[in-house]
Amino acid sequence: MRHTKYLVDSEWLEQNLDNPQVVIVDCRFQLADPNWGRSQYRASHIQGAYYLNLDRDLSSEVQLHGGRHPLPNMDVLTHKFASLGIIQQETLVVAYDDSRFAFAARLWWLLRYLGHDRVVLLDGGWQDWLKRNYPVNNAIPEAKSGNFSPQPHGDWLADINMVKASQSKERVTIIDSRDRDRYLGLTEPIDPIAGSIAGAVNSPWKQVSNELGYLQPLEIQQQLWQDYRSAEEIIVYCGSGVTACVNLFSLALAGVQNTKLYAGGWSDWCSYLN
Repeated sequence: MRHTKYLVDSEWLEQNLDNPQVVIVDCRFQLADPNWGRSQYRASHIQGAYYLNLDRDLSSEVQLHGGRHPLPNMDVLTHKFASLGIIQQETLVVAYDDSRFAFAARLWWLLRYLGHDRVVLLDGGWQDWLKRNYPVNNAIPEAKSGNFSPQPHGDWLADINMVKASQSKERVTIIDSRDRDRYLGLTEPIDPIAGSIAGAVNSPWKQVSNELGYLQPLEIQQQLWQDYRSAEEIIVYCGSGVTACVNLFSLALAGVQNTKLYAGGWSDWCSYLN
C-alpha cells in the first residue's frame, strides 16, 4: 500500500473511500472529443468521485493569444473547489485520469499553485482501479461547502515575454515537454505551425510513466532532470500548458523546486508567428 506526498495507489484509496478528509476527482478527457470524459464519468467512475473537465473547469475560454488551454479564472475555480468540499490545506485531493497523468497533473498543479499542497495523483489511474475490481458507480455526488481561500504562487508562472527574455540567459533552462517529433518540427497534429522555442531542450512528458500509466521509479525521475539541476530557473512548456504539468510533477518528485509553467505553451508562442 502506497501513500506519499505526491502519489497514492489504488489499494490505499480503496481503503479511504469513506474518509471525510479525502476528495476524489476524475479528470478523464480527450482532446479530440471534449465531451468524452464527462460521458465516461457519467457511465462509471470511482465511487464518490467528482468530475472536472479540462476545457470547462481547468481552463478558460480561448482567445487570440494565450494558448489552447488558458489557465482558468481563479475566482471561478476557487468556488468549484469549495463545491467539492475541499478545505484549504486540510482535505487530501486525489486526482486520476486514464492518460498517464496528462490531465490529472493539470489539477495537481493548479491546486498547488493556489496554495493547496495536499493533492496527490492515483498511480495507474482508472485502468489500475478497474483491474483490481474496486468500487465504481455512476452516482453523481452532491455539491458540498468547503472552505478554499486561494494563495496564488504568482512566481510559478511565465508568460511569453518572460520566456523571450530567458532565451538569452545561460542559467535558465527552457524545457519542451512534447513528443520529440513535435519538438523537432517534423510533425504538428494540433497547432497551425510546427516547431519549438529556440533554445529549448526536449524532455517528453511520457517518460515520467510507463505505458501502463504507472509512475517510473524515483531514480528515473531524478535521472530525467540531472542535467538541469544547476539551472537557476526551469521554465516548462508543452502545447498548451497541460502535459507540461506532468513534467512539473516529476520535477517536484525529484526535488527540483525552481520551476515555472509557461501556460500558453507552443500554441501561444506560435500565435504570434502568423
